[in-house]
Amino acid sequence: MIKLALIGIGKMGLSHLSILGAHPKVQITGVCDSSSMVTDVISRFSPFPCFTDYHSMISTISADAFLVAVPTKLHASIVEELIRLKKHVFVEKPFCMHVEDSNRLASLAEHYGVVNQVGFHNRFIGTFTEVRRLVTEGWIGDIYHFHAQAYGPVVLRPNQTSWRSNNVEGGGCLMDYASHVIDLVQYILGPVESVDSRELRKIFSKNVEDAVYAVLTLSSKIKGMLSVNWSDETYRKMSTSIQLNGTSGKIIADANELKIYFKSSNVPTDYEKGWNVRYITDLTPPVDFYLRGEEYTAQLDYFIEQIENTIDNPLNSFRSAAHTDLAISLIKEFK
Repeated sequence: MIKLALIGIGKMGLSHLSILGAHPKVQITGVCDSSSMVTDVISRFSPFPCFTDYHSMISTISADAFLVAVPTKLHASIVEELIRLKKHVFVEKPFCMHVEDSNRLASLAEHYGVVNQVGFHNRFIGTFTEVRRLVTEGWIGDIYHFHAQAYGPVVLRPNQTSWRSNNVEGGGCLMDYASHVIDLVQYILGPVESVDSRELRKIFSKNVEDAVYAVLTLSSKIKGMLSVNWSDETYRKMSTSIQLNGTSGKIIADANELKIYFKSSNVPTDYEKGWNVRYITDLTPPVDFYLRGEEYTAQLDYFIEQIENTIDNPLNSFRSAAHTDLAISLIKEFK
């Protein structure tokens, strides 16, 4: 059994606790949150030892790995402490507020040889993994344009006073929403090299942006557009999609459906010339515990499998997350 503790039990932390608490290879040895109201409830209805101070938890319990789901501004200091204790770490996205911290922690984790992962769950969604396979194998030819998008109803009125309205807390559409989309682009097509133009638009918020629009150039020299808006009430929840145009075809994909057009009859197995449609139910392996989507369990299963040394192929590491943080920094600082 892998002994694992959690730091931060907000919305994502609670989801992770539910999945890991049911994992057959995981023993939860500690749960920490600064809110005693949260830990009181967990203490009452679960067998997990609870703490309101993570230093106290670290010195009290035994753990091989930690899951960190606290505000982004706290990631760097907590993660560094855990790495130096030679603990495996899964941290929620975005990785760090400052790319200098991201690169330093990626190097530190590599130096200590600990498993490290960031919660960019799009890398575990079946439609997007199939897009990556088709692109990597060259089935739509040379890609000359992409359009990556995400829209959702997060901030729909003015004068909200939560962490989302505070840049210091890691709030704002760029770090919160757009980080997912940027990471998806880099997962499928490669790192962002430069920003050609961008607009950070305030719609309801006073201190942070509610929408991000940018033209990006990747290291492969592919150019494309990023369009993200968390103040769009026409969506029930976050909706992420990507469109790729290539010399031999076209792909349009979201978390539910993949559409692909092949110009010729030279196509991969189970596809045909012209338009093809594949659904998430066809492309996603089953998981033992379903919560919100298979991808949330799949990413944690992957983390545990890395700790067990059953796989040695970091799909979603601190290093890849540092590339995403660099792209965020390039967009933020563009003038």
